[in-house]
This record gives sequence, structure tokens and C-alpha cells, in this order.
Amino acid sequence: MPQPVAVDAMGGDHGPAETVGGAVTATREHGVPVVLVGRAGEIRRELARHGAVGEVGVVHAEDVVPMAERGAGAVSTAASAISATSSLGVACQLVRQGTVSALVSAGSTGAVVSCAIRGIGRAPNVLRPALAIALPTTAGATVLIDAGATSDPTPEMVAQFALLGASYARLVLGVADPSVGLLSIGSEPGKGNRLTRRAGELLPALPLRFHGNVEGHDVLAGTTDVVVTDGFTGNVVLKNVEGSVRATLSLVARTGAATPEALREVARRYDPETHGGAALLGLTGTVVVAHGASRAATIARACAVARDLADGGVTDRVGDHLAVEPVI
Repeated sequence: MPQPVAVDAMGGDHGPAETVGGAVTATREHGVPVVLVGRAGEIRRELARHGAVGEVGVVHAEDVVPMAERGAGAVSTAASAISATSSLGVACQLVRQGTVSALVSAGSTGAVVSCAIRGIGRAPNVLRPALAIALPTTAGATVLIDAGATSDPTPEMVAQFALLGASYARLVLGVADPSVGLLSIGSEPGKGNRLTRRAGELLPALPLRFHGNVEGHDVLAGTTDVVVTDGFTGNVVLKNVEGSVRATLSLVARTGAATPEALREVARRYDPETHGGAALLGLTGTVVVAHGASRAATIARACAVARDLADGGVTDRVGDHLAVEPVI
């Protein structure tokens, strides 16, 4: 029997009501075995509503990392005991022990990243994990990395994010020799802030096909297979894409220029329910971070994505593509 996926049942804006429903859907419709981690009483009440008591595993964890909790707070000395006994902390321990194949959480991204580093561990040579998500483009898909794990990385971290993103594009998108673009305010070399300029100096020396700088309008144009940036900028880009697609489709719908079916299909491609969440790369285990506002369908999809990543050994194989020594 395949190993289950652990779901942080208490994470997200909607807590057990949606995470439990998503776990039940993942089990029944996607064939993904799931273990829900969190306050057992609350979880079992929700399972009873779905007639799924005994169908989905439950691991009790008393504490909850609040959605507003920042990463540092989640693993500070004062909060370390709470972190270790929280639903997120216990789920990370299950991954590290090999009891489950992967973790899905819609909790605070900063807390998920920090707890995963502490509880699961970074892969060898990794300076900092990064969130990768494949965005649909006019040419297929582009991997955006970092989509929100590290807001203030060093240039060396950004350069290594490019290696992680290129490896992800090879393994998940099937691109044999992915091109990598560095997100900046201009395509000319030397454009950007200090972080971008320094990262741009490091990237040409790495074992990847560096395209050079790309701009915001290139992200959905498919100019490169991978767009690398810091987590602050990447998360802004991701949220802007989601909002822009919704606004544009709403305007097109008013004109009647496209059929409702066509508009729904485009919206579906950019809906978090479709992609489930972002893969947190650079760890020794598989972690998928779902949108904080995820409903049951998105959680279910995230479980399927996590199962597929774990079954494909993507975490280990991404690590194999890293440089032997950290980028410095």
C-alpha cells in the first residue's frame, strides 16, 4: 500500500472544514491515501459530516501555528516547543521519519518554510528552499521561482533558485534544456537593484542555459522556461497574475467576445484548484504549499500533486542537479 500524504488539517484560512473535505475528496476521487494532522476531536467531527470516519487517518497535534505567524516566530526559542507539537510541526516530523510520503499545508507560508527546514531538513548544499509553480503561458508553461518562500534572499540564494527551477522544469515539464531568465526592470544586462545585478553576475557561471534578464511581461509570454526572482517579488507576480486573469476574463465576458465555456477554460488553467499549490524545493522531503484561502477542491488537488511528486522522486532528483558546492 502506498504511503499516505500528510495534510496539515489546521492550516489555512478555513481550517478543518475545508482541509478535511479536501482530504476526503483526495482519497475518494484521486486515490490518494491521506493522514490528517491536527486536533483529533475537530478533525473527526468533520470526517463524520462526510461519512468518512475510519476512511482517512488522523494523527493528533494539539497546537496550531496561527496564519499570521511569521517564519521566525514559528521556530523561535520561545515558540519551539509549540512548533514541535503543532499540526505543522508534527506533520514535518512524519515526513522526516518516512511515515508519510509528503506534506500538504495551506498554512502561513513563512511558518511552513521555517518548520520544514527545521523538521524535515534541507537537501545537501542547499542554501535556502524555494517555492516553484508552473504558470500556463502562450508557449506552454514557465516555472516561477521563488514564488514566496524567501522574501530577502542573498544573490547566491537567487542563483541557486535558478538551478532548482531548471531541474524542476526538466523533471516536471519535461524540458530537456530549460532556459532561465532573471526577472528585472529591463532586459539589458546590469539593469535592476543590487540583488538582481549581483545575481545576474553569478548566473552565467552556472551549469544552466541563462537567457539573461526578463521583464514582467515576459512571465506569461513563455520567453524562458524558468523565471527566477526573490520570494517577495515572485509572490507579488503570482498574485498579480491571478488577479489580472480574473479581471481580464470579466472584461471579456462583458463584451461577449468569447463563449462562457472558453472563458471558464482559461480561468481553470490559472485557478489554484487546478495546480493545487507550489512545490517547496530544496528539502529532503516533499512539501506542497497551497494557497491560504484554499477550499476543499484545492486541497484535494494539492494532495494529488504531492503524491505525484513523491512517487516520481522529484525531491531527490532535483537535489541531484545542484552544484556539488554551494554557489558563492
